[in-house]
Amino acid sequence: MTDAVRFADIFRGDILESIHFGHAMVVNSAGEIVEGWGDAGKVILPRSSAKMIQALPLLESGAGKNLSSERLALACASHRGERIHVERINAWLSELGLTRDDLKCGPQTSRDEALAAEMIRSDTAVTREFNNCSGKHTGFLMLSQHLNADLEYVDPEHPVQRSVKEAFEGVTDETSPGYGIDGCSAPNFACTMKGLAYAMAGYASADGKSGVRAKAQVALRDAMIAHPELVAGSGSACTELMEAASEPFAVKTGAEGVYIAILPKQQLGVALKIQDGATRAAEIAIAAILVRLGVLDPEHPVVARYLNRPILNWDGLVTGSEKPSAILLEH
Repeated sequence: MTDAVRFADIFRGDILESIHFGHAMVVNSAGEIVEGWGDAGKVILPRSSAKMIQALPLLESGAGKNLSSERLALACASHRGERIHVERINAWLSELGLTRDDLKCGPQTSRDEALAAEMIRSDTAVTREFNNCSGKHTGFLMLSQHLNADLEYVDPEHPVQRSVKEAFEGVTDETSPGYGIDGCSAPNFACTMKGLAYAMAGYASADGKSGVRAKAQVALRDAMIAHPELVAGSGSACTELMEAASEPFAVKTGAEGVYIAILPKQQLGVALKIQDGATRAAEIAIAAILVRLGVLDPEHPVVARYLNRPILNWDGLVTGSEKPSAILLEH
């Protein structure tokens, strides 16, 4: 089956109002598709779901060999710009002898509503450490220093991005057909659905393997699992789903409806792409797949909400629901 598959149903009352289609692959460490929906060969931009790949050169080079698990988690994060994120980013930058102005990710308002309101009241400037990608970019800066390279690290020809591309093609076992410039200004390399899932299976199965790459994969994966609040933040699907886990796993969103999951106990990798880029559909579809794989309990109150998420109107009335489509619930 190569056509996109119906993944999410949006109801207004009892009337089906919208449908979201997508592709998803579950792949083992041998590169075999355990389960698949849609087109395994579909080329996508993984966006922020691939941050643990972009962070590989930081560890493989030795630049980040002494980094704490918190900083490794931040290097993989799409955080909400909460205090727990920005304070840690600023401390890391300071230790590097750098400032937020050295980040190339652009300024972004905090997604913490209370903090954002406080910043408005105090006329505090919106600055770059609040960007959801600032942890990844701090890692890029650290690698740039280690390589004695200039700090224009988002240039696709910069040594940092060349090393990212090498790592990306290595773990996906594919030659990337190209790249797009992400919202944070860094190159984002394209791959197939199967390639992205296979890369995640590599992280899932890296325990006990020899070599620098396997050690780096374990460190990054385990940091994400240990610090879900740093990977995303309060109220975010990545954080909530990891905190609700029946067994430890890592999950990471990317823009335009992309998700990955890393399941160490089962040594499986998951990649998901919603065709129309809808985040709401990606969140409920990845939750359904993770329930299907046994790492989330459908009765857990957080998980249950993703499987049947109410739609509220401006007066707080429940007017509909968002649900995974039947194909993801069938066994």
